[in-house]
Amino acid sequence: MADRMGGVPLPAIQALLETETRRFAEARPKGRASAGPGLPGFHGGVPMHWMRDWPLPFPLLVERAEGATLWDADGIALADFCLGDTGAMFGHSPPPVVRAVQAQVARGLTTMLPGPDARVVGALLRERFGLPRWQVAATATDANRFALRVARAVTGRPKVLVFNGCYHGTVDETFVRLIDGRPAHRPGLLGQAVDLTANTRVVEFNDEAALAEALSARDVACVITEPVLTNCAMVLPQPGFLDAVRRMTREAGTLLLIDETHTISTGPGGYTRAHGLEPDILVVGKPIAGGVPAAVWGFTDDVGERLDAARAELPPGHSGMGTTLSANALALAAMRATLEEVATPDAYRHMEALAARLESGLNAVIARHGLPWHVARVGARAELVFTPEPLLNGGQAEALDVHPLEQVLHLALLNRGFLVTPFHSMMLCCPATTADQVDGLCTAVADVVEALATGGAA
Repeated sequence: MADRMGGVPLPAIQALLETETRRFAEARPKGRASAGPGLPGFHGGVPMHWMRDWPLPFPLLVERAEGATLWDADGIALADFCLGDTGAMFGHSPPPVVRAVQAQVARGLTTMLPGPDARVVGALLRERFGLPRWQVAATATDANRFALRVARAVTGRPKVLVFNGCYHGTVDETFVRLIDGRPAHRPGLLGQAVDLTANTRVVEFNDEAALAEALSARDVACVITEPVLTNCAMVLPQPGFLDAVRRMTREAGTLLLIDETHTISTGPGGYTRAHGLEPDILVVGKPIAGGVPAAVWGFTDDVGERLDAARAELPPGHSGMGTTLSANALALAAMRATLEEVATPDAYRHMEALAARLESGLNAVIARHGLPWHVARVGARAELVFTPEPLLNGGQAEALDVHPLEQVLHLALLNRGFLVTPFHSMMLCCPATTADQVDGLCTAVADVVEALATGGAA
């Protein structure tokens, strides 16, 4: 119905948003004085322009973050279930990472040459993720960009294929969507001078027939996909779909790149190891170095040998892969500590158990209030999705158009002491998260739902 969103009356959403906006500002006089007019020197008053999209009257200034808690400029403590949108998935400043960083700072931050940690990290990556050859990048965006360049080089093909609603950082080729059934640039894309649809095909997730048709011309170098769509609203693969993707890509001579940017929440080896996937290329970003900017991309021996052959045919020079600060000493020290001491099977068991507790608690709230919502979960990652049934593809996810509801939920939870991801209702549990924090979040969600049910009165 036009007067409701996610089963909630629009007037109730607007009323509660106004109430929570006032509460946020009144509780944070120091933050309002510092950030209300904008942080000096920054365009738009923030260091990164997307920070302006947070549903807050002014930016939240974080003074300190530790474990699963952060404190803002007014000394207000927040149980953090956003965790840097997965960048701090193992908690803020894990002690082993802190020790490794402190030790490395005294030995040098970047040299553009490998050090002792590089010998260890390469073996750890091979053992954990199952692929034999690895490279290090500064971000998952860089890793995806480099990997797509490799895929084109070794296949001699120009095109890549993405799934509608995908998330692969800011890689140009992936900013293509299906709009009215036709490929188009993602809405909101700034400054794009080249037609991305010329070399990118896009089909819906979970649509085997569409994928087969898109691969039939045998000109697609690489299918790049998350094993679960995570940034448009969580969309899980239907049974057998990822197996079909692997089978069809092999039959078409197309490489398969699995991007674990968010699904690394599944387990120590990501969704790929947990579900026995067999990618040609694997990308892991965000939390791989415990919050220090870094990413890795690995590939099979076959891809590595074909890459070497392609490079041998060219004169020495810049390959378009790698940046000066890629694989810097600080990042590798933090990565080694994360892999050896932080992202352990025991840590994942703790995270998984608490995420299951969160899922159960949120489902109880949904059932108690008869809401047309459901909870989607991948390991330590859970998300409120504002439909009664699981989504099948990115088109369905992007058609939800529930931004005001997500906005008021985020702000109202923040005012109750809980931070969730701002652009969709994603929640992560880290090794430092407690059962009390999980139960408190479920209680806070119930309180917000009750406020919406009573017309937006808080």
